[in-house]
Amino acid sequence: MLKVNSVEKSYRRDGLFSKRKKKVVQNVSFECESGECLGIIGESGSGKSTLGRLILGIENPDKGEVLFEGKDVLDRRVRLGNISAVFQNHVSSINPFFTIEDAIMEPLNTQKKNKRKNQNKVNNLLNQVGLDSSYRHKYPHELSGGEIQRVCIARAISTEPKCILLDEAISSLDISVQVQILDLLKELKELYSMSYVFITHDIQAAAYICDRIIIFRDGTVEEIVRIEELKDVQSEYAKKLLRTLITL
Repeated sequence: MLKVNSVEKSYRRDGLFSKRKKKVVQNVSFECESGECLGIIGESGSGKSTLGRLILGIENPDKGEVLFEGKDVLDRRVRLGNISAVFQNHVSSINPFFTIEDAIMEPLNTQKKNKRKNQNKVNNLLNQVGLDSSYRHKYPHELSGGEIQRVCIARAISTEPKCILLDEAISSLDISVQVQILDLLKELKELYSMSYVFITHDIQAAAYICDRIIIFRDGTVEEIVRIEELKDVQSEYAKKLLRTLITL
């Protein structure tokens, strides 16, 4: 369903006019199947969030391509309503002047559907993420971090996408709230038959929700392993990384 083909991305090292470049993503290829949760684990600065932006079509690759159902994600029509995202900074993900209803309606308004029907959908979406209908009239500053992230998830599923990219989506939440959000994500994945690309540094979270994991190192795919075979990773870097993450 989602296919990354030989993708590369570089940035200028010393500002816009510098000729020196740093390659952040290097010749990366993999696939995420329909209904799969694919984890991407790497150290800070490994390039995994840049890879996430390439998958979302937010940035153009220097080389290679990202295909969704055989079509390039750089075409907005390909990803519109089909690919959503939930990011780490849930506070800045929602316009502070929007009500919760406005925030959830934002992606729905891009679709040519009856506005009243979309408004009626908001209550159902809130219920699905564990919030009651009274939240639709609240503003982000009135909600806790966990509640705002639930709203971000409601917004992400509002168009019933086939794939959601989650970039460190639980890392800024309390441990008890993280478990609640992971359980919610598992329920929604089954309900909507979605795929997830789950970018994280948290090996426990990845093991809880993912089917396969990509070990990401310095912008490259070090190893891809099924979650039940995680203890049998082959490369020394993967073994060291997993030991480090588990003890954090």
